[in-house]
Amino acid sequence: MQDCFKILFIGDIVGRSGRAVVRKFLVDENNKEKYNFIIANAENASHGFGLTKKNHDDLVACGINCLTSGNHIWDKKDILNYIDESDFLIRPYNYHKSTKGVGYRVFEKYIVINLLGKTFMPPIDCPFGALEKLIDELEIKNVLNDRVIIVDFHAEATAEKQCFARFAASLGVNAVIGTHTHVPTADEIILDNKCAYITDVGFCGSKNGVIGMEYDGSLKRLLTSINERFEVEMSYPYVFNALELEFNKKLPVSINRISFEYTQCEEKESED
Repeated sequence: MQDCFKILFIGDIVGRSGRAVVRKFLVDENNKEKYNFIIANAENASHGFGLTKKNHDDLVACGINCLTSGNHIWDKKDILNYIDESDFLIRPYNYHKSTKGVGYRVFEKYIVINLLGKTFMPPIDCPFGALEKLIDELEIKNVLNDRVIIVDFHAEATAEKQCFARFAASLGVNAVIGTHTHVPTADEIILDNKCAYITDVGFCGSKNGVIGMEYDGSLKRLLTSINERFEVEMSYPYVFNALELEFNKKLPVSINRISFEYTQCEEKESED
């Protein structure tokens, strides 16, 4: 492994506006060439809920090396037809072992793990215990070596995220990136000089919506408590939120938030 390298982690991609701004940043502006490895959370990439095979392939074609997810990954039933064949996608590891897909991937220089939090989330196996068990298994399999270990912790509560990050650091994890709330936090830090952390990296999509979705539908649901069909907000500006991580061997040496707004993106698709 080369001593110094950069990783880009892209926040939750929400619908067509989110995919458009990701394509703008990575492909149209050729920023993908700046990074050795690119990760993106794609559980909301198809109409705001789930991930279709077409959108999966389009994101991979943009240069993304690993697609993480969360509790919404099952919202498009198309996922059940291709998740076992994808070499890029992972679902949360702490689903039951019989669940389709895999919860982590071992790449040449990296290990990417996906976990769901417990607080204010659907019932799930404990992410703390799941990570501890997985690290032990990877050590037995002798695949840790000099690989950088990165965890997408898809969780709601900030306290749980912060506590989990310190726990993960004690196990040798090199980066814990929080996702799920779609709201970027300003608490990026390198814990004990060995684990990069942020509570939430944010999202990619329309800045005018409610975490990427249209305001009217979001308001009606909150006023009436009746489930409404959410639609992805498509008005500009689109925001691109990501995290840039620089490592020297396995140690993180810098962690920087990236946030760009775009008033125009090439729209290649007519539907999600």
